[in-house]
Amino acid sequence: MKLSEIKEILPTLDNVAFQLENGAFVPEHFHVTEVGTVTKHFIDCGGTIRQEKVVNFQLWNANDFEHRLKPGKLLNIIKLSEEKLGIEDDEIEVEYQNITIGKYDLDFNGKTFILKNKTTACLAEDACGIPSEKQKIKLSDLSSSKVSCCTPESGCC
Repeated sequence: MKLSEIKEILPTLDNVAFQLENGAFVPEHFHVTEVGTVTKHFIDCGGTIRQEKVVNFQLWNANDFEHRLKPGKLLNIIKLSEEKLGIEDDEIEVEYQNITIGKYDLDFNGKTFILKNKTTACLAEDACGIPSEKQKIKLSDLSSSKVSCCTPESGCC
């Protein structure tokens, strides 16, 4: 989800809720403690230099049960970060501490923001030397009508 998308969704909501893909909800008393831009400048295993940029939201499970983040408040935080930090309309990455700090993509199901699990991947599969997956064949599918060129008497074995 891009920043422009969340800005369109927030005014339509009464409450802001985040849910993990496993169905667990981020506690209602969470705080958005950071909104910013994270830039990653790196080289992949194939030698290609790459740069990625995301808008980062950090969610924190505060022991503050008296306050709930309302959509208008989050929208104001986003607008302030755009104004003061020059944040652009990039994809959103959410940091949330479950067992450890996790990074999630963001989606919306019509009512709740979904923290989508991220996965690692090789960006240079054609250059890094990982063999392509071998075709799996069942031995029972092999034709028994084919004659082997190697017989026990041929001396090739």
